[in-house]
Parts: sequence; structure tokens; C-alpha cells
Amino acid sequence: MKRAQAAASAAALVVAGHGRHYLLEDEGGRRFIGHPRGKKSDCVVGDRVAWQSVGEASTDHEAQGVITAVLPRRNLLYRQDDWKTKAFAANLDRVLVMVAAEPVFSESQLARALIACEDAGIAASILLNKADLPAVELARERLEPYRRMGVPLIELAIKADPAAAVLTLEPLLAGRTTLVLGPSGVGKSTLVNLLVPDAQAQVGDISQALNSGRHTTTHTRWYWRGPAGSPARAGLIDSPGFQEFGLRQVDPEGLVARMPDLAQHAGHCRFYNCTHLHEPGCGIRDAAARGDIAPNRMRIYEALRAELARPVGR
Repeated sequence: MKRAQAAASAAALVVAGHGRHYLLEDEGGRRFIGHPRGKKSDCVVGDRVAWQSVGEASTDHEAQGVITAVLPRRNLLYRQDDWKTKAFAANLDRVLVMVAAEPVFSESQLARALIACEDAGIAASILLNKADLPAVELARERLEPYRRMGVPLIELAIKADPAAAVLTLEPLLAGRTTLVLGPSGVGKSTLVNLLVPDAQAQVGDISQALNSGRHTTTHTRWYWRGPAGSPARAGLIDSPGFQEFGLRQVDPEGLVARMPDLAQHAGHCRFYNCTHLHEPGCGIRDAAARGDIAPNRMRIYEALRAELARPVGR
């Protein structure tokens, strides 16, 4: 599918997809099915696409459109599975990465999400849920390196105090497109249902429209929060499960630049091509030895650099 430099026909927003079937929303708010022209399809939720109508219908979703081009993207995020990398969301203003006091979160998953955002130029925030539980102290301790490097950290108890959660998040979401991510058990479904009260009904509508049964419950999808036409109306993208972010687009030598706590010390390395793994006079390893970089962050860097240096498929 060719990328369009400008929309040659009507424009629409991709709000969900299943296989080669996409649910599109036009500028008037009407939703309908769109199919890519040709065999290749690279649309993702959040894309703006050019389309042409191929039929009208009297009921919602029955009208059909042909997607003629994907309009230029501001940014793009990838997911990864067994070395296969695939785009899954585009044109984001922010990624809200959810973790919780319980269960214990994976710092490796968190780091990958933040590196992917840094690489794509997307603002990221960490939402620590279940802040009313005693285990929150350990979670805060583990998140302290991310707070120090400048990642906004929001603490909430969504189930215990939903009103405070809405009040806290509304200014962050208003007028923006936000991708919400989180592993099972952190309260992401509770948050989405709180922010979008008819979210479950919308999932059913999307599944019915795409004729995909229950399958879209595992697919990325778009929700609106707020009335059409309001400058505060927010786009909320939910991607079920915690995506294993694809980082194959990151060059191994460029990994440090996407880890702010390491990057601030890279200018002190003796060698311009320092890998920060074993060289003498490495500013990053010296900083880690002084305690200026958390040990786990160095372990994450070493593991990711080794991963990115391996040929694809190994």
C-alpha cells in the first residue's frame, strides 16, 4: 500500500482491525468497514487513511470503503513476538504504562516500553496503581530510577478511589491520543471501563462489525472519551495484555541514547565507539560503579544490547 503525501479522497481514522478488515471512522463520526487495496496491509489503530466509498447502506457498518493509502504518521510503535516485529499503534501523544503494587511488575517489560517510546518520540508516563496497598513501598523503590530520569510517575488507587483517578488523569488525557498498556492484574480494564463507561458495549459492536466474534477482545482498539467537537475530547487506545515491544528498529549503538539515565554519562567515555560493556574509561560503567546508575538498569542495557546485536532469527 502506498503512503499518501496528501489525502486524494476522504480521510478516516482506523479504530480497530481484524485480519484485512478494518473499522474506520470518517470525519462525521460514521463507522464503516474498510479493506486495503491490494494484498498488502499495513494499517494500524490510530492511522489516518485515505479511502474511497464502494457502496452505501442503511445501517451502521454495512457500508464499505477501500483504503487507498496510509497518510503520513507522526510516530509508530511496534510489538514483537519470537523475532517477528509488527506495528500496532500510530499517531500517539502519550503512552500510559500501567504497573501495580501487586502483582510484582517486570522491570524489563517496563524498560522496553519506555525505550520504544523514546525511539518513536512519544511521551511516556508510568501509572502505579493499587497505591493503597502496603506493597507500594517496594514498587516505589523499584520505580525510583525512572522518576529520577524524568519519567512522570502517577500513583493511584483506581478501585478504592475512582473519583480521584478520573480527576488526576483528565488533564493528562484531554485533547490527546493516549495508548494505555498494562499486564494482567494491574487494573487496566478497571481504568478503561472507568474512563469509558460503555467500553464493553463498544467491544461488542466492533466484534460484530468486523464479524470476528470474540477475537477483537485481544486486538488493539480506539475509544473516545468526551463529546464530539469538544477540544477536551480524548482518544484512548487499549491494547489488551502487555505488549512485548519490538526494538529491532533500534541500532545496538543507539540503545544508550534511548536510556536517559545512561545517556547522560556517555560523553565521559574514553573511546568514541565505546560499547559500555567492558572498555576501560567508560563513563557509563564508572557512573554505575559510583551508584549513579541503578544496577538493574545496567543489566537491562547489557541484555538488550546483546539481543539487538544478534542476527534476526537466532
